[in-house]
Amino acid sequence: MTEIVPLTQLPATRSKTLDLIGNTPLVLLAGPSEAAGCEIYGKCEFANPGASVKDRAALYIVRDAEQRGALKPGGTIVEGTAGNTGIGMALVANALGYKTVIVMPDNQSTEKMDTLRALGAELVLVPPTKFADPCHFVHTSRRLAEETQGAVWANQFDNTANRKAHIETTAPEIWEQLEGRVDGFTCAAGTGGTIAGVGMALKERDENIRIALTDPHGAALYSYYATGELKSEGSSVAEGIGQGRITANLEGAPIDTQFRISDEVGLEWVARLLREEGLCLGLSSGINVAGAVALGRELVAEGRRDARVATILCDTGFRYLSSLYNAEWLKGKGLPVFDWLKA
Repeated sequence: MTEIVPLTQLPATRSKTLDLIGNTPLVLLAGPSEAAGCEIYGKCEFANPGASVKDRAALYIVRDAEQRGALKPGGTIVEGTAGNTGIGMALVANALGYKTVIVMPDNQSTEKMDTLRALGAELVLVPPTKFADPCHFVHTSRRLAEETQGAVWANQFDNTANRKAHIETTAPEIWEQLEGRVDGFTCAAGTGGTIAGVGMALKERDENIRIALTDPHGAALYSYYATGELKSEGSSVAEGIGQGRITANLEGAPIDTQFRISDEVGLEWVARLLREEGLCLGLSSGINVAGAVALGRELVAEGRRDARVATILCDTGFRYLSSLYNAEWLKGKGLPVFDWLKA
């Protein structure tokens, strides 16, 4: 796997383009820190070449398939995704000489679809449906991989090379960037690779670090970690997060506590981070920041006023111009419209 070079030792140039994945900046977020009463940091995953945290998993999944001998020169990578993993996969595949077939629900953002086509991926759109349905995008991608000569199925949800990417890269970066003083980490779960991988690796360094799941409405993991029962309530328009089962990546995740965040609260932070701090982010990032504020407040209430909490700024808001940053779309979903978008 990719060797992690300490940030302070990174050269100004890289020897190959795939070395641009990871080693993203960690930024202190002023508004969330003030709201929590302690330091809230965001890992700037939109700084990856594919503009999302999913570049890390894509690279590790492809390298793992190569090392196992499953992916041969000129082969094809097939994946089911909400979009960002597909974008990361297409970029990694292009750099290594592979083809990509990406299966995606047709209710995801237009920008993701256009980006995948622009990157040269073959895009297969399917109707959104429950995981139990054989037409679900994950099952469709598996069948296409089985039917395509020289293809491998990335299987990001249950391929633990995904989680390994965060054990070996994301968590060590956060630890180093905060000089070994981390009190809490939180993010939402899609595949579960980020929350589980970062949580496991941080706990290895300090078992007292509090790991919190931040779940959107409509997902079942909040209930699972709170009560032991997979049960969903409500719904969310957030793309790429929210899970209704325990994936292989989530197995053994060291979740200490959990928060459920509404789209409205997540959008409030999306708006504030753009208006006050100049960060244009997607809704998953807003939900993560809301969870970080909740975790920070919890730590402060215990007397830990010098606490440091880190979270993931998952992707760029430029990927959602037709949805989150579109007044008519927001109105159609019954969501508040950002002040500057109002006519």
